[in-house]
Amino acid sequence: MPVIEQTHKPFEAAAPTLILGLGNILLTDEAVGVAVLQALEAATEGNPNLTLMDGGTLSFTLAGPIAEAAWLIVVDAARMGQAPGTVRLLEGDAMDAQLAKHANNVHEVSLSDLFDIARLTDSLPARRALVGIEPDTVDWGSTLTPAVAAAVPQAVAQIRALLARWGAEG
Repeated sequence: MPVIEQTHKPFEAAAPTLILGLGNILLTDEAVGVAVLQALEAATEGNPNLTLMDGGTLSFTLAGPIAEAAWLIVVDAARMGQAPGTVRLLEGDAMDAQLAKHANNVHEVSLSDLFDIARLTDSLPARRALVGIEPDTVDWGSTLTPAVAAAVPQAVAQIRALLARWGAEG
């Protein structure tokens, strides 16, 4: 998914915010981050402070966009020991702890690796959050399982509420 240009402002975010959807669209529920981004497009269209980016399966090339963002929201399938389709919002230190516990993943590099790069260059976004969706199945397939597909609107609502809260605080 390309970076989406925005032209009007449904949210009053005070800083450039990157919403990064992660996942492999060929691996069933692993694609949920991309699905959430697609659902967010209409709700965030026109906001010049937001950039929606399909981060695919992660690579070191994402270090630049992460460093340029004042605020970061990552959306990804996340094994958290919950029922499939459970959506959890983890901010700041709670996000960092989740990433440290699950640094090994199917991606080329881990998000934890990218955060380490940002820390070394003093460019870690001041506000950061992970919207994790518990997968049911990660196997070859091009559609989300029913439980994970049903979680997409909830993830969108949590992101919109987070953006509104951050804008009010910022």
